[in-house]
Amino acid sequence: MAEDFYKILGVEKNASKDELKKSYRKLAMKYHPDKNPGDKEAEKKFKEISAAYDILKDDEKRATYDRFGAEAFSGGGRPGGAHAGFNTGGFDFGGGSFSDIFEDLFSGGGGRRGGRTQADNRGSDLRYNLEISLEDAYKGNAKTINISTHAKCGDCDGSGSAEKSSTTRCDFCEGTGHVRMQQGFFTIERTCTVCQGTGKVIKNPCRKCSGQGRVRKNKNLSVNIPAGVEEGTRIRLTGEGEAGLRGSSNGDLYIFISIKKHPIFIREGNDLHCKVPIKMSTASLGGVAEIPTIDGSKARLTIPEGTQTGHQFRMRGKGMSVMRHTGRHGDMYVHAIVETPVKLSAKQKELLEEFEKLSAEKNNPQSSGFINKVKGFIDELRS
Repeated sequence: MAEDFYKILGVEKNASKDELKKSYRKLAMKYHPDKNPGDKEAEKKFKEISAAYDILKDDEKRATYDRFGAEAFSGGGRPGGAHAGFNTGGFDFGGGSFSDIFEDLFSGGGGRRGGRTQADNRGSDLRYNLEISLEDAYKGNAKTINISTHAKCGDCDGSGSAEKSSTTRCDFCEGTGHVRMQQGFFTIERTCTVCQGTGKVIKNPCRKCSGQGRVRKNKNLSVNIPAGVEEGTRIRLTGEGEAGLRGSSNGDLYIFISIKKHPIFIREGNDLHCKVPIKMSTASLGGVAEIPTIDGSKARLTIPEGTQTGHQFRMRGKGMSVMRHTGRHGDMYVHAIVETPVKLSAKQKELLEEFEKLSAEKNNPQSSGFINKVKGFIDELRS
């Protein structure tokens, strides 16, 4: 009878990847040969769970297994044949399942074993939150920012040594940058704390940086903001992060853009929206209104006779710049708000009352239509 990989791992068929990994880790720790020396049954069980996990952790292999069963991966009725991608008979972990688990356990989740390399001494990346105006986002601009960071020590030129030739091999790790430690039945490699993974120690450290090769300082940087930049855009300045230890490469600086709320415009992608109050007389008779634009100028907008609140006017090309497309712009949408006059004089009220007497249903079709709907609704209820 063919093996049930899910049963071997003790999970349901719909188990998630995390559930598979958790179950495999528990079983692998239990049946590992180093923990069960001379126990053939434990070794056999360990091979079975390793074989099952190697299949089920891979989405494509898992789909094939669910459809065709274990025979799809066997050369003779058992998993581990030529097409399985692993070997259950030779105790081979080339497929990575077991090594992945224990790298997670003992290397801090980074999946990397061994000593600290020069790349590990690279300076940290930095983040800077930069708030700009909508106008700056429209036209693009250069901004100067000030950051506090670790920079290369000028006295030792980043070497950390007062003398160029005063470095020697670290005796504690024998120049490897890492040391091995026995923990139970595992041998674990950790970064050497004496040389910090470099494999070298400094005889005569630089007094200014205490052998670190870097010092704390403030520096000003110019950041070019591209036209059309959007909220949340990330700008990377390569090598402008923290300096690395003892001459290692610098980290990067990431500028995260946020845009201030504008008093007039609301941005949606490359388009702009604005609400414009219009006098009742202009909305009734028609006319022309001057509309502000994001570039600082004004545009003339023709208001047709009988314009209502909520009417939307589209002004092509008056929106935001489109990033990385020079000369292209979005549109601006003007939303009309018809303003009701307030603080009327006696004469104004008299004229409005006279206007009301002269008004007919055709002058106020929305009001008249609504009143007729209400009458129809009440008549229907009564009947």
